[in-house]
Amino acid sequence: MPDSRYRERLYPAAWVFLSTALVIPAGLLVFLPINTTVGIIVALGMYAVILVLLIATTPTIEVTDETFAAGRARIPRSLLGTASPFTGAEAIAERGTRLDARAWLLLRGWIPGLVRVELNDPEDPTPYWLVASRTPEKLAEELNRS
Repeated sequence: MPDSRYRERLYPAAWVFLSTALVIPAGLLVFLPINTTVGIIVALGMYAVILVLLIATTPTIEVTDETFAAGRARIPRSLLGTASPFTGAEAIAERGTRLDARAWLLLRGWIPGLVRVELNDPEDPTPYWLVASRTPEKLAEELNRS
């Protein structure tokens, strides 16, 4: 396996874990009238399942000498064009008004930064990849290295 030049896991932000904890009182509300023990076990079990799913489905971004991988998608670096980082209002525009419907997306609402990676594959109708990153400048810099 080639050595990674850049690797990032897009873990959910702390507020996502806190907001999903609302399943606990919801579970208690439904199951406590039936049985107190069952209500507590079901509520905590539902939250545990959500936590496992959030962590298990966390995508990874990885750049090696040969490939760029974002989640399950992989592309040879020889087919990549320029990578551009975006933050703040520019990142919002890239996700919204400037978004090309043909673009391949790996976005997470809790990660504000983005990198737009142009593709140089004449056989691929996808014009670019738009990938969320907590360090978009660093990822773009690594992708733009020869």
